[in-house]
Amino acid sequence: EVQLVESGVGLVQAGGSLRLSCAASGFTGDDYVMGWFCQAPGKEREWVSCISATDGSTSYADSVKGRFTISSDISKNTVYLQMNSLKPEDTAVYYCAGSGLCGVGDYWGQGTQVTVSS
Repeated sequence: EVQLVESGVGLVQAGGSLRLSCAASGFTGDDYVMGWFCQAPGKEREWVSCISATDGSTSYADSVKGRFTISSDISKNTVYLQMNSLKPEDTAVYYCAGSGLCGVGDYWGQGTQVTVSS
């Protein structure tokens, strides 16, 4: 059974930084993708970023390019999302996801609240 456990809930001022973590378990092999999504109040869940467990390649939504960095620590089965230059519009619940494809979520973490004040 795949399990994803997030940590890193935060309240930060605009321009600040936060790092989210997602500890994964239950994946077999390395043919999967880990990603982050966000959902702001009243909006649909949106894809933010992904990283391949196979080759470490990454991809980002245009709204976060240059500000957010996704990375992984294979030894800890953990994926991180470093968020810099945060904006109030980044305020959302952030979800860790696992799947076979970038931009798709088959398995989900519980979600963690990120609030950016102006």
